[in-house]
Amino acid sequence: MMSIEQLSPPRRPLVSISIPVLNEEGNIARLYSRLTALADRMRSRCDLEFVFSDNHSDDRTWEMLGELAKTDARVRAIRFSRNFGFQRSILANYLHTRGDAVMQIDADLQDPPELLEEFFERWTQGYHVVYGIRRKRRENILINTFRRAGYWVIDKISEHPIPQNVGDFRLVDRRVVQALASSKTPNPYLRGMIAGLGFRQTGVEYARDARLEGESKFGVSRLIRLGMTAIFNHSTAPLRIASLLGGVMLGLSMVGMVYYTFMRLFQPHLPPGFASTQILILFGIGLNAFLLGIIGEYLLRIYVMLRADPIAIVENSINFDTSELKL
Repeated sequence: MMSIEQLSPPRRPLVSISIPVLNEEGNIARLYSRLTALADRMRSRCDLEFVFSDNHSDDRTWEMLGELAKTDARVRAIRFSRNFGFQRSILANYLHTRGDAVMQIDADLQDPPELLEEFFERWTQGYHVVYGIRRKRRENILINTFRRAGYWVIDKISEHPIPQNVGDFRLVDRRVVQALASSKTPNPYLRGMIAGLGFRQTGVEYARDARLEGESKFGVSRLIRLGMTAIFNHSTAPLRIASLLGGVMLGLSMVGMVYYTFMRLFQPHLPPGFASTQILILFGIGLNAFLLGIIGEYLLRIYVMLRADPIAIVENSINFDTSELKL
């Protein structure tokens, strides 16, 4: 006689769609429509839940999520007490998902949620991380060139390879989420963190669409700050460059000392070099300030880590039990 376990059909895996939002009222309805259509197509393979993290929007984003959740229990949402930043919003959202796998997408629909079908197939083949590789993106050519150069620099000086032309559009296994949860990094750079965890990883190329509604939250200044976070979180190269520059300057100083000593011996009437002295002094002060600034960036990160601020603070939640809230 067959046991109950043998008679019951195997449980379908649950995939959590993680969606950080900030003032996305113009995109919520369109996004939800595509997500529900995707869930219908994948019903025989997996179940979906839609987990939103609202980074303290000041438009109707939160109210719209509440309206959707009234008729669809798959819609779950948390709202932070303030804007904690995009990367921390993603990480906090990961920690509130329940799925066997988690796919992160942006609400602006530049990354097609339908690609989950291919991501899911790669996951079932044993990959723990499946990320989207941007074959092309519709944006200003200067910004695009700036991004590509930034990705190249970060990859070259990082302690571990970081895929280029890859954003936060990815699917990760539950074990990857658990590994991220144990991290104590106060200012995460998730692309670097996930790349550094190891596991089996693969990429899927796609063409990124243009934003349909709203404005991009990432200008040049925010891209620079994100790039600095990536460099200082995942590379010791700046410290080594500081040591190298210090050694080079010490060597040049020794050469200069020998040179001026011989000049004084053979040309005792040489007038004092007031201008050159001032230039050397100012250059030395500037170099020291630059090196101290690099050291200060690392010390700042140590200080923030020791301060142990929360990743984010949940102010409100929708379709969550109190016991499920992690922050």
